[in-house]
Amino acid sequence: MSANSLEAVAQAMVAPGKGILAADESTGTIEKRLATVKVENTEENRRAYRDMLFSAKGLGQHISGVILYDETLRQKSANGMPFVELLSKNGILPGIKVDAGAKDLAFCPNEKVTEGLDNLAKRCAEYVKLGAKFAKWRAVITIGPDMPSSTCVAANAHALGRYAAICQAAGLVPIVEPEVLMEGDHAIERCEEVTEWTFNAVYEALYLNRVVLERSVLKPSMVYRARTARGRRASTRSPSARCGCSSARCRAQSAASCSCRAGRATSWPPRI
Repeated sequence: MSANSLEAVAQAMVAPGKGILAADESTGTIEKRLATVKVENTEENRRAYRDMLFSAKGLGQHISGVILYDETLRQKSANGMPFVELLSKNGILPGIKVDAGAKDLAFCPNEKVTEGLDNLAKRCAEYVKLGAKFAKWRAVITIGPDMPSSTCVAANAHALGRYAAICQAAGLVPIVEPEVLMEGDHAIERCEEVTEWTFNAVYEALYLNRVVLERSVLKPSMVYRARTARGRRASTRSPSARCGCSSARCRAQSAASCSCRAGRATSWPPRI
């Protein structure tokens, strides 16, 4: 895919009034959902469930893209049309989850690092042939006593940078998702501090890996007090809950596309 095409895809993903549907549940995750309605977790039932979603009338009026799981990317609708073709026919961009999940980070208790870089270039090349237009990789950052560690932030930022570069080289627009989790008892000020730190580390990694921001999409987490800190009052200087990329000091502001808003790059390269 040409550079101009990647930029067009990135802008289409954040089209005003539309969102991205996450239908990338793993086989294990979707089993829990099907179990709530007493449906057996079989390949056919998973296919039928996705078919119901993707064939919904008027879906393309509200959804710009759908993140698929490896199995789903290869499946077909009841009439024999590949899901990728069905989505594209309705003006929806097909995407693919490429990470292998968050795993325990060595020497960092209770912290995770997202894995999946092994053979990623080969997998991305195959996904492009199957019709995928973008990819997703999610990193998780936990706030707690002595967390996050510098090791955790650096490891996840590096992985996101390498992932994004590999995707763009293969012809996929990468969704960059550094999620700061809401679990804990921290105040909004702490969440803001960790979010800014994380985003700056991620965008430094993107810069070092020569990722072109205009050909990427940022999926930010909200800056908010922890779920178990509902009674804690924020200081008078604290902002209300908002998208993490709105921090005035955060390098993420130079991103070309954000899943909460669309805009053009204001500076490149960012200052490091």
